[in-house]
Amino acid sequence: MDSDALHQDALVIDAAAPLLRNRRYIDHYIAGGVDVLVPTVCTNDNAAQALATIAGWHAHLRKDDRLRLVTSVAEIILAKKARKASVILHAQGGDLLENKIDFVDVFKALGVGIMQFTYNEKNRLGDGAGERTDAGLSIFGVKVVQRCNDVGIVIDGSHTGCRTTLDAMENSSKPVVFSHANPKGVHDTARNITDEQIKACAATGGVIGAVGYPAFVSDAARPSLDQFIDHIAYVADLVGVEHVSLGIDYFEGQAGVADDERAIKEYEGRIAEGRWRRSDYPPPPYYYPEGIETPDKLASLTAALIRRGFSEDDIRAILGLNWLRVLKTCWGR
Repeated sequence: MDSDALHQDALVIDAAAPLLRNRRYIDHYIAGGVDVLVPTVCTNDNAAQALATIAGWHAHLRKDDRLRLVTSVAEIILAKKARKASVILHAQGGDLLENKIDFVDVFKALGVGIMQFTYNEKNRLGDGAGERTDAGLSIFGVKVVQRCNDVGIVIDGSHTGCRTTLDAMENSSKPVVFSHANPKGVHDTARNITDEQIKACAATGGVIGAVGYPAFVSDAARPSLDQFIDHIAYVADLVGVEHVSLGIDYFEGQAGVADDERAIKEYEGRIAEGRWRRSDYPPPPYYYPEGIETPDKLASLTAALIRRGFSEDDIRAILGLNWLRVLKTCWGR
């Protein structure tokens, strides 16, 4: 099977898609052959802010016949057969829960299928990856782990402090994921994750989604596609190919989407808010790996994985089947 046919036939899941805050880019993901869209519905937002974004997605889904909000693997498979794209809502940070454990159930009912515990900063659940401290999961955070297991929300350790992620994995009875994180063993940055975290994630049955944000790929201003695949290969060699997938993290501040003036303005806003630190996030422009600079070009990744020597079965696992396994285990259907 050639690369284009394989990409079209495979189930493709990009598990981190903040670019979809601007819904005009749905077309780009569909053009890139992405079957499951995972838009970010909050980043350190409170419940009211998250609800407003989720309501916007529900309104859009009512009128866009190309998309289906899904809560089961069976629905994803049916959507693929019908040539529709599935949508899973993704919370980047647990602030939307405020201090109410029952909000886990509420957001699950509204379609949130994956929840990241923090977004760089400390919150009620634990410490973020950008904090001065690394104190671990709070008592409330332990309760959230258990409730997410009960209701079927995938627990995501991206942007979260190392000790907090390890605590979450120790307390979870279901797979825990890093929807978008690269190994420090390839490129050592504060936002990438250690071998200990990768091994603990694999031990839960989880997956690590390779991220294309350039500062997490390499020191190069314009990373190559092979440098991106180095992260996939590292995780596959360390814990097995069944524990690596995609969370490319295309976003509105990247090159090819935002002009330099807008990108710098947004960057300075994130620094001022404390969401990003200059030491962890260099200033724009942000050029995603050559060949997959934007989501409409994702078929190039399949071709590159073939050239790198990955088998067809391995490529299908990386593109989406690994995520599908985790979703079925966590969602229970």
